[in-house]
Amino acid sequence: MRLRSDMFVSALIRTVFSRGGYAAVERKGMDQAGAIFIRQRFRDGFETLFGPAPQSLVDDEGAMDRRFEQRLDLAEPEDVAALMARETKWDPDLWLVELEIDTIDGLFVVEQP
Repeated sequence: MRLRSDMFVSALIRTVFSRGGYAAVERKGMDQAGAIFIRQRFRDGFETLFGPAPQSLVDDEGAMDRRFEQRLDLAEPEDVAALMARETKWDPDLWLVELEIDTIDGLFVVEQP
């Protein structure tokens, strides 16, 4: 059984603040199982977007972990907004969490292609 989305987001936000960063919920999704997208903003104006990794990448041992894949890397904010608008049309119950932190190391699991 996986951690509820609202609990994961709450823990993520607390961890980011404890590291001296900023985090906020830009869009609140379904508490129990809403898909979570993470928007990392940088000081130079670019953004990186992480979305849920395909379930085929999650093995039985990692079933408790939420895994993410990088959808956009150092993209313009308009590109991230456009992709999120398409995702929201497809899944209106998703979460969007905004982070302003230099490194995401150890915050969540990122699957490498």
